Amino acid sequence: MSMPAVHHDAAARRYASGEGEHLAVLEYERAGDRMTYTHTFVPPELRGRGLAEALVRAALADAKSAGLKVVPQCSYVAKFIERHAEYQPLLAP
Repeated sequence: MSMPAVHHDAAARRYASGEGEHLAVLEYERAGDRMTYTHTFVPPELRGRGLAEALVRAALADAKSAGLKVVPQCSYVAKFIERHAEYQPLLAP
């Protein structure tokens, strides 16, 4: 299964994926060299399509390429990083 398309909307401080009025989002805040992922939401109409995972992978890839550390305030992001050791070096001390 291919990953759904994800759009980074820097002005809104979020990553988004979806169709029409149904949008899955991963919201964040940035301060200095830290990205704090605050909230992930997938509407019921879009669940089961891998959107949350695609959002998190895109956000973490961007953080890594920019040399940023991440703070997983969102429980979904925290659990994702816990389960995927390759992302653990990105965690802020």
